Amino acid sequence: MTARAQIRWLDDARRLHLNDGPIDLIVEAFGERDEVGAAYRAAATRFVRVLDELCTELVLLRQAKRINGPLPSGAIARRMVAAVSPYCEGTFITPMAAVAGAVAEEILLAMTAGARLSRAYVNNGGDIALHLAPGQHFVVGMVERLDRPSLFGTATLDSEQPARGVATSGWRGRSFSLGIADAVTVLADHAAMADAAATIIANAVDLPGHAGIVRLPAHSLAPDSDLGHRLVTQDVGKLSPAEIAAALEAGVAVAESLLASGLIRSAALHLSGDTRAVGVEKLSMSGRPDSLQMPMWNCIQL
Repeated sequence: MTARAQIRWLDDARRLHLNDGPIDLIVEAFGERDEVGAAYRAAATRFVRVLDELCTELVLLRQAKRINGPLPSGAIARRMVAAVSPYCEGTFITPMAAVAGAVAEEILLAMTAGARLSRAYVNNGGDIALHLAPGQHFVVGMVERLDRPSLFGTATLDSEQPARGVATSGWRGRSFSLGIADAVTVLADHAAMADAAATIIANAVDLPGHAGIVRLPAHSLAPDSDLGHRLVTQDVGKLSPAEIAAALEAGVAVAESLLASGLIRSAALHLSGDTRAVGVEKLSMSGRPDSLQMPMWNCIQL
């Protein structure tokens, strides 16, 4: 273990907290005791190398993805590139748009390769990779805003559904956004795919040129941002119902396109208290959950 990485049990003694610089994971596994122990050891062993591996290729990962561009060598970095590749021809996107989901996937892969589990999840700040054995399910809590507890409902994911990744993006979150969505939550086959798609859809929820939206160059807020000079949203003033509807519909159009192409399974878009949903017909949706197991942007309710 590197001196920098921190791995500890949470107070409930069943969830593992792994932290290394900007990477902050909550991990939980279910199954026979010996299998769960093996899964946690595998997660810890793999985790301590993750940040160093990403840093060795950070220059490439912060560059815009281009068709037939250079490929990184690391497993996580390649997963990031694969997740953003479907978008690179039509828009600016870097592999960093999928980093949280790709890391979550890598740790989950290590866990399931080393142990037989009934269920498991890796939550990387709200971007979640899931494992479900046959007959198992998770209940995922979804938020309206990334900057405060604001769960509006849950979606039940069972083993017969293909979605194994959840991600949320929006201007109120920990990463920059080009759009004005408070939150866009996406379910996709893999966490890195969900991460990239949530970024694309959240960017599309927008009102270009609106005087009530404050935007600043990304590099003025974070000099090493992969977004460079691009304007990122810092504040959204009061919007009329028509403006909210227009911005959401712009995002819905993109989400429906991604749904049709198989890049996502569903999406929930939120702005100023209004919500639009795409592809939720096959999900078991319910109202606001009474209690939550995890104080994250997205959460797992057991």
